[in-house]
Amino acid sequence: MELAIKAEPVRRPFLTPGVIILLLLVANGLVFAFFRFFFGIGSVTNLNNEFPWGIWIGIDVAAGVALAAGGFTTAALGHIFHREEYHIVIRPALLTAMLGYTFVALGVVIDLGRYYNIWHVMIFWNGNSALFEVGICVMTYLTVLYIEFLPIVTERFIGKVNFKGWLKSINNLLDRFLRFLNRNLNRTMFFFIISGVVLSCLHQSSLGTLMMLAGQKVHPLWQTPIAPLLFLLSAIAVGFPMVIMESILASRSFKLKPEMHVLSRLGRFVGPLLGVYLGFRLGDMVIRETFVYLTEFNLLTIMFLIEIVLGVIVPLRMFLSYKVLRSPNWIFTASLFVIFGVLLNRFNNFIIAYHPPFIINQYWPSVGEISITVGFVALEILLYRAFVMIFPIIGQPIKGYRPRTKYTIRGNMK
Repeated sequence: MELAIKAEPVRRPFLTPGVIILLLLVANGLVFAFFRFFFGIGSVTNLNNEFPWGIWIGIDVAAGVALAAGGFTTAALGHIFHREEYHIVIRPALLTAMLGYTFVALGVVIDLGRYYNIWHVMIFWNGNSALFEVGICVMTYLTVLYIEFLPIVTERFIGKVNFKGWLKSINNLLDRFLRFLNRNLNRTMFFFIISGVVLSCLHQSSLGTLMMLAGQKVHPLWQTPIAPLLFLLSAIAVGFPMVIMESILASRSFKLKPEMHVLSRLGRFVGPLLGVYLGFRLGDMVIRETFVYLTEFNLLTIMFLIEIVLGVIVPLRMFLSYKVLRSPNWIFTASLFVIFGVLLNRFNNFIIAYHPPFIINQYWPSVGEISITVGFVALEILLYRAFVMIFPIIGQPIKGYRPRTKYTIRGNMK
């Protein structure tokens, strides 16, 4: 017997001991961000001419884009393939993707020396540039994500606009506008959903193109002509584990029951997706004979083995286990392994495996870089908590509803 579920704002206190710690991390990151913008990028970073990309690009941007892939994978599964039973996790995945891509854009602004010229990509087009393709697709997809989130906003405030005082006169006008917006969005949303999936596939793969173009600067264990395909496959594979991880964390944080009837089904896709990625990764090594580098014992081979074993092989085996799929703790652990693997893959590609021909100063992230990155993550978590408390995003049991033998979803979960 299951309960009916409806997306509603979470009724919990915002401030907790954990939230206070996150606020301190955000404040620490903002201090270093202040120095970065008012005293120059060199005041807080160890980046140099040999290593122009560090953790702000490797983690904040490249890994951030991959870990936000749950938005387009769940949208494709629920809306394009019409799997209605997964609609309950689409809204949280959409929110995670929207916040993730927002902070990816902020990460680019932080990393650019002349951040005030970021608007150039919209005006000065270069169709031969892989970086241009990444930039224009990310900006367009971020716009699409905000449009996809608008129906949640209209649902929250339609019939509930109640300004007081001198703003009272606009209550009726604003409510009519929200209804008009909601009605027209419902008619055109299919276009934005399909566009979001297409745009995601484009820029996920183009990040791999950037590393492929680096040529001999990237170690052969990661340098491959199929890097765009590997980046895309790894992003697709990590999409559902991110949704599972986020859903279980949110359930624990807000003292809700995990939606295991959906998460277990979602987990069934992860094993085959990891298998496809592993097959292409190992097949490429065999064809190009780069496995010979594994006979060397150094940092590169250690990081590669950790990435493949802990980030792919171990979770692949776990997601093929019925016991893991049925257990909240085990499926959460397996999802963390996948997330760790993709995060380490991007870190390895952009930092560990990257070696310019003439190294004068070796790169290692500074305290300022780490602080801003940690501050970004903390702020994203805080915003997620605020959004789910304001908007109907997380599905919750309907109070007073009599249990049925089949799980049902009430309300517009799309």
